[in-house]
Amino acid sequence: MNSSVRERLSNEKCEECFQKAALLFSCQYLRGWAGFLTAVHNRIVPELIADLTPSLVLHGHLLMIQAYLQSASLMGDCGGNRKLLARKVVLGSLVLLLFTVLLAGCAQGADETLPPPAENENAGERLVIYSGRSDSLVQPIIDQFEAASGAEVDVRYGSTSEIAGLLLEEGANSPADLFYAQDPGGLGAVQAAGLLAPLPDEILDKVPERFAADDGSWVGISGRARTVVYNTDAIPTPETGLPDDLTGFTDPAWKGRLGWAPTNASFQAMVTAMRHAWGDEATREWLVGIQANEPVEYASNTPIVAAVGAGEVDAGFVNHYYLHRFLAEEGESFPARNYFLPSGGPGSLIMVSGAGILETADNPELAAQFINFLLSVPGQQYFVSQTFEYPVVEGVAAPALLPDFAELDAQAIDISLSDLADLQGTQDMLLELGIIE
Repeated sequence: MNSSVRERLSNEKCEECFQKAALLFSCQYLRGWAGFLTAVHNRIVPELIADLTPSLVLHGHLLMIQAYLQSASLMGDCGGNRKLLARKVVLGSLVLLLFTVLLAGCAQGADETLPPPAENENAGERLVIYSGRSDSLVQPIIDQFEAASGAEVDVRYGSTSEIAGLLLEEGANSPADLFYAQDPGGLGAVQAAGLLAPLPDEILDKVPERFAADDGSWVGISGRARTVVYNTDAIPTPETGLPDDLTGFTDPAWKGRLGWAPTNASFQAMVTAMRHAWGDEATREWLVGIQANEPVEYASNTPIVAAVGAGEVDAGFVNHYYLHRFLAEEGESFPARNYFLPSGGPGSLIMVSGAGILETADNPELAAQFINFLLSVPGQQYFVSQTFEYPVVEGVAAPALLPDFAELDAQAIDISLSDLADLQGTQDMLLELGIIE
C-alpha cells in the first residue's frame, strides 16, 4: 500500500472517530441545554436559571473533553490528525463559550422580560411542609424554592409512616400545609382519613394518570424502583446468583446474608403490594421465611447499601437510587450493584414519591406553587441529577446510567399506586410477627 493511500485511510479513520465523538457530545450536551431553554420558555424564575447555567456549561465542556479523549484513544498514533482533532475541539470549546456568554446575558436580561419574580408575591408568607423524605435528599430543592419564591419554608422531617401517623393524630389541628411523602402508602393513609384536598387540574395534568391518586388528592413527584442491591465480589453473576423473585430469598442458603429495613416506608409499601398481589397469608409466610434466615436489620436504605458494599451482607432490599449516590461519591469501584428482579412480582414495584395539600392548610396557594416547582423542568432535573430518580413529567431525560424506565415498567408488577394505601394493615402484620415494635 503506497503512502498516499495510507494517509487517506488514516485521515478517513480520524474523521470517522471525530464524527462519532462529536455526535456523542452533541446529543448529550444539547439535551442539557434543552432543559435550560425549556426553563426559559416556561418562564422559570431567573434566579434558578442563573443557578443552573454554570453546571450545564461545565457539563458540556466535560463531555467535549471526554469526546476528545475517546476519539484520541480510538485513533492511536495518527500524528498530525490527532493535532487536527485537538484544534477542532479547542475551536468548538471557544464557540461554546461564546454561546454560553450570550445565553447568560439572556438569563440576566430575563428580569426585564419575565413577570416579576414570585418573591414579590410571597414575601412574608410561610409554608409548613411535613416531609417523609430525608433532608439530605430534598432540603436543597426546598432551599431553592425558598430563595426563588421569597416565602419562609418550615420543614418537619421524619419517616413517612411517622409523619402520616402524626397527621392522623393532629387531624384538623395540624399546622402542616403540605405532606411530602417517600411513597404512596403514607399518602394513601392520610387520604383515606379525608385530610387531603383535591389538587388543581393544572398540577394533575403534568403527570401520567397512574402517578396520581384516583381522587386527585396527591400527585407523584419522582419515580423509583424497588430492587435488590448485591455485593459484586460475593455474587459476580446476579442472573445465576440471585433469585428471580422475592420468594427465593426464603431459601435457607440466604441465612445471615441479607439486609432489610422493616421500619422503612418503601419496604412497607413493598409489603403492602405483596399483600395486594399474594394475599395476607402468603405475605405472612414470606416474612416468616425471611425472619428464619436471620436478616440484619438496618434503619433505612442507605446503611443497607453501605453494608453490602462493605461485605457485611451479600444482598439487601432497597430503592434503586441509594446505590447511585454511593457510586457518585466513591466511583465505579464501589463493589455493589442493583438487580431488578425480572419476575414482575412485588420485588419489582415501581413507585413514586408524592405530595398532597392538607384540607386545613393555611396557605394552599403557596403549597400548590411548591408542587408546581417540583414538577417544573428544573425541579425534575434536580431529582435526575442529584438524587438519581426518574422524572415523572415529559421532556426530562432520565439519568444516563440507569436502566430504561419503560423497560423496568414493562416487567414491574401491575398494581395501582392507590392500592398501597393500607399502610396500617401492613404495620399491624409486622407488629404481629415481632418484626417492628
